Amino acid sequence: MSYLTTTMTFLRTVLGVRLVHLRAAALEKDAGASAVELAIITAVILGIAAALLLVIKNFVTTESAQIHG
Repeated sequence: MSYLTTTMTFLRTVLGVRLVHLRAAALEKDAGASAVELAIITAVILGIAAALLLVIKNFVTTESAQIHG
């Protein structure tokens, strides 16, 4: 399994766990502003992490190609 696949699997798992917590809070009628904010913040952070991963991967690939000619 590649690094990118492993990372994306991890990010999906973390987001999935947060969504399960949000759904559980909604079923208990306890989905207050903090639960919704937490879900939104988690999704934004995961998006930023995925974008950063792609930027780093592209940078490393480009630099590697330049080093190896």
